[in-house]
Amino acid sequence: MAKCAICEKGAHFGNAVSHSHRRTNKMWKSNIKSVKVKVNGAAKRMYVCTSCLRSGNVERA
Repeated sequence: MAKCAICEKGAHFGNAVSHSHRRTNKMWKSNIKSVKVKVNGAAKRMYVCTSCLRSGNVERA
């Protein structure tokens, strides 16, 4: 679910490194919102990241 329907932006994975340099797995989730969007003139609910919403890649219904 945590993937943008427009730009396919998803979660990123890496390591959280403590002060003693111990490494544990870390996950950065993208800021995804459930939004009503106009698709071919009809309203449809999609998961869209906030960067696509702000840049105007989608039009809200």
